[in-house]
Amino acid sequence: MFKKEKRTDNDFNSPADPVMTSDKTIIGEQITIEGAIRGKGDLVIEGSVKGRIEVETHHLTVGPKGKVESEIHASDVTISGKLIGNINAKGKVVITKEADFNGEIKARSISVEDGALLKAVIELSNRSDKKGFTVGKPEEKAPPVTKKEPLAPTSEASKGK
Repeated sequence: MFKKEKRTDNDFNSPADPVMTSDKTIIGEQITIEGAIRGKGDLVIEGSVKGRIEVETHHLTVGPKGKVESEIHASDVTISGKLIGNINAKGKVVITKEADFNGEIKARSISVEDGALLKAVIELSNRSDKKGFTVGKPEEKAPPVTKKEPLAPTSEASKGK
C-alpha cells in the first residue's frame, strides 16, 4: 500500500552526514595581481602576486611557478616558488627544495628541504600567545658594569707628613 522511498546521499545532507568541501582558489600562472588578497579558503599561487595576502585560518601555497612579493598571514604556508617578504603563520611553514625565499618567518614550526634557497630571519614559538625565540644572530649584550668605590690614598704625602 505505502511505497517506501529510497533515500540517496544526493537527496539531502543531514548534520550526521559530514560534507567535505574544497574551498581552494588557484591563481594561475598567466595571472598577475597587485594589491591585497583576503579570503576564507585555501589559496594556491602559480602566477605573480605583489601585495598583502590574508588567509589567516587557511593554507597558502606558492607553487613552483609562483612569484610573490608580499606580507603573508596564514594558518600554514608551503613555498615551492619564489617569495620575497614576511610570513606570519599560526602553524607550520614548509619550504621545499624548489623554493627561493628571502624575508622573515614567524611560525610554530618550519621545515626546509635540502636544496632550497633561504635567506631569512626565523622566529619560532610553541604557542601563538607566547613570545618565541629567534634563530640566527643572537642579540649582543653589553657586559654588566660594576661600580667601584675610589680607593683611599695610601702614600706618605696623603698622610700629612
